Amino acid sequence: MKFTIITGMSGAGKSLAVKYMEDLGFYCIDNLPPVLIPKFVELCGQSQGDIDKVALVIDIRGGLFFDDLFVSLDNVNKIGYSYEIMFLDAHDEALIKRFKETRRKHPLSYDGSIRDGIDKEKERLKKLKAMATNIIDTTRLTPGQLKEELRNIYIDGNETNNLIIYISSFGFKYGIPLDADLVFDVRFLPNPYYIEELRDFTGNDIKVRDYVMNAPVSVEFSNKLFDMVDFLIPHYIKEGKNQLVLAIGCTGGKHRSVTIAYVLHEKLQEKGYRVILTHRDETLSGERKRG
Repeated sequence: MKFTIITGMSGAGKSLAVKYMEDLGFYCIDNLPPVLIPKFVELCGQSQGDIDKVALVIDIRGGLFFDDLFVSLDNVNKIGYSYEIMFLDAHDEALIKRFKETRRKHPLSYDGSIRDGIDKEKERLKKLKAMATNIIDTTRLTPGQLKEELRNIYIDGNETNNLIIYISSFGFKYGIPLDADLVFDVRFLPNPYYIEELRDFTGNDIKVRDYVMNAPVSVEFSNKLFDMVDFLIPHYIKEGKNQLVLAIGCTGGKHRSVTIAYVLHEKLQEKGYRVILTHRDETLSGERKRG
């Protein structure tokens, strides 16, 4: 029996995750008191295979009952069953924004401060997060991408690491992405902006990509960039990093950065990494915009 505990920060997407786990064939229960977990697992084990995939949402909504979780998990092991823990997380700013948008109160913000509630929850979940089998950072994930990530882990079986790589093209004239781990400036590459028949297209158009990548400097740079990122990834995984944000910028975020982001995305996917590609400024327009 595949037994998964879904937990994590309030606002990080546990409600969505449990719905998607149901779609993936899991028998799901939300907010089961932890003290009941061993008995529930035993009952599922006696179902003669009718229930072979179970997901339980356990979080700080359980109040005082939450403290029983670790004893209950020890008891699950003692009766001969194993379990996995999926921990959903997100940046503080993203969590605060989600609470404000939904006008919900954080379950631990007794004085009304969302940030104080987040800080208290982090401290309370620290031990559980350290035990997690999979950590998913939902800061940048759309609902569809979260569903795909769950399928990737629990159906396709890709549990080799928790690292998700985000590649984002951007324009320096609109500012550097605040959450970028690594920023690469490609403004030295040939600029399609100065080619009249290419100016209105983007790096997602093959004619623009061909123009940029036909230059030897573009090929050499993209190869060296991939080699460096490929070298760094195992070290980030070893350190326990669960997301890596690579930002690739040109002047306007329309031509060169989009092209190099696309090429790097293809190379990393071919290597088997989990990669999500976005283009922050590709569709912005303006007379003086340059790619």
